Amino acid sequence: QVQLVESGGGLVQAGGSLELSCQASGTIFSIDTMAWYRQAPGKQRELVARISSGSSTAYLDFVKGRFTISRDHAKNTVSLQMNSLKPEDTAVYYCNAVGVKLHMRDYPKNYWGEGTLVTVSS
Repeated sequence: QVQLVESGGGLVQAGGSLELSCQASGTIFSIDTMAWYRQAPGKQRELVARISSGSSTAYLDFVKGRFTISRDHAKNTVSLQMNSLKPEDTAVYYCNAVGVKLHMRDYPKNYWGEGTLVTVSS
């Protein structure tokens, strides 16, 4: 089975930086897209950034220019560098892997991590 394990969350002051990392463990043949979502208290989960197998990226407008997503295809990891953090960035951040195959003919599946809390104080 595949597990996504996030790390790097914590408490930071506004204007500070954090880097989140996510490791997909298991015998993985390929992953299509990896992404970071977040969910703030009382709000719906929203897509923060995603990166495709071809390394194309997309970002939530609110984080453009502040956050950078990157991926190590060989290690099945995805990272999110977050700079100039704002209190509005406070949320639980979830790693997501889409189109995961354990072998060439496998049916692609999607997986979620358990989340890591990011708290930005004003």
